[in-house]
Amino acid sequence: MKIIVCIKQVPDTSDIKWTENNTIQREGLESVMNPYDAYALDFALAIKEKNSDVKVTALSMGPKQAERVLKRALALGADDAVLLSDKKFSGADTYATAKTIASAIKESFEHYDIILCGQFAIDGDTAQTGPSIASFLGLPQVTFVKGIEDCSQGYVTVIRETYEGSEKIKVKLPAVICMQKGESETSRITIKGAIKAKKSEILYKSIEDISLSPDEAGLKGSPTYVSKAFRAKQRDVECRYITTSEELVNVIKSVGGDNE
Repeated sequence: MKIIVCIKQVPDTSDIKWTENNTIQREGLESVMNPYDAYALDFALAIKEKNSDVKVTALSMGPKQAERVLKRALALGADDAVLLSDKKFSGADTYATAKTIASAIKESFEHYDIILCGQFAIDGDTAQTGPSIASFLGLPQVTFVKGIEDCSQGYVTVIRETYEGSEKIKVKLPAVICMQKGESETSRITIKGAIKAKKSEILYKSIEDISLSPDEAGLKGSPTYVSKAFRAKQRDVECRYITTSEELVNVIKSVGGDNE
């Protein structure tokens, strides 16, 4: 069984800088593994622990410094890692990002069973990339997954969060699964894992390696863009404590009038 885990490096700082195209300037920033992608990796490693024939590949798109989060994935237990790195990928929105990753998966992997993604990225919070990858690859997808119960005989059974609670879904493989935080603790790096990661080579792929034209990737291939980016200003708001039902009624009347 082959599992691909899509991992994004996100800035580990509150001092975000923006490019002239209103995209985050990632070069020179300290970066960490997106927490939701870390949850996805944990689930992949849990499946691998139960099945000796499982191979886990960590896949990321970004500048050379994204190698850092892939090295961490290797140290945690991933078998190999691929980094899509090319200046022509810069400035991609979720559409162009998903198209690039999907194209790379088509070109680089003859066979795969599960593509795991984090439900969100903490630097964008759009929850669009995973479902878009599924769309480009023509695969079934399940979002807001908080647990994987079984993975065998060509199917995966997952527990999905809903507004009403949760539901169990059985999906035919291959499929894209977007992960929430599970109930178990995240994995920790061992000395053996750290040594393995240091010795492991990361496979780099550019736009020429994935059969994608420059007009389909990066800023050129992005149908959306950020027109303005700003930080919300904190306002000092007076807090009023209400201790009786009469006070509450008076407040409601003052806001909405005397209509019942």
